[in-house]
Amino acid sequence: MRNVSYSYTKGGKRVLRHINHRFRAGRMYAITGPSGAGKTTMLSLISGLTNPSEGEVLYRGRNLADQDRYHYRSHDIGVVFQSFNLLPGLTVAENIILSMDAAGKRYPSKRERAVALLEQVHLPAAYAHERILHLSGGEQQRVAIARALSTDPHIIVTDEPTGNLDMATQEDIMDIFRSMAHDAGRCVIIVTHSPEVAHGCDETFALSPLRQTSRRSAVVHDGVSSIR
Repeated sequence: MRNVSYSYTKGGKRVLRHINHRFRAGRMYAITGPSGAGKTTMLSLISGLTNPSEGEVLYRGRNLADQDRYHYRSHDIGVVFQSFNLLPGLTVAENIILSMDAAGKRYPSKRERAVALLEQVHLPAAYAHERILHLSGGEQQRVAIARALSTDPHIIVTDEPTGNLDMATQEDIMDIFRSMAHDAGRCVIIVTHSPEVAHGCDETFALSPLRQTSRRSAVVHDGVSSIR
């Protein structure tokens, strides 16, 4: 993110101002801050869902605004939504395969790949045939992560992935994300309110609500980037 600012309307209230930060492969990042600080807006910019009002979001050295953002979202970045956004009328495997189909991905057997992805998120192969509504919240979260991995993205972004989970499940989910970053070399970016989740990341990027008459500045200390 190079000198990135964002306003919802032209000349309107700014949510982010002059943000500069580099997110690298092989590392896990936490974006923290109170409601209204711009955390979800940052995810939208990183995900290519919207363009900054000022500045640039660069991917592999190129301005994301000048790239094919549909291709970027369907191949280069995987998103794990806070509400999961799984289709209840489909089985677990069908939800994962649908993501592959939408991205135009080809595999010798998409079902076998779906089962392999379930194993990566610590779910038995038998879950491939289960309906989404038969699963617990933690199990649905794992399926959502498997779906995000189905297109083999370089970046994973997720919004409050452990918000409604018990501590044991939260720790297991964090182990999955940590493996994505440290073992598979992906860039993992997590929006969270949880101090435990933030502590488990390699770097914390802390946002505070923007005062409209001031300019935010970034301070990095011991892996924590504080934006004021």
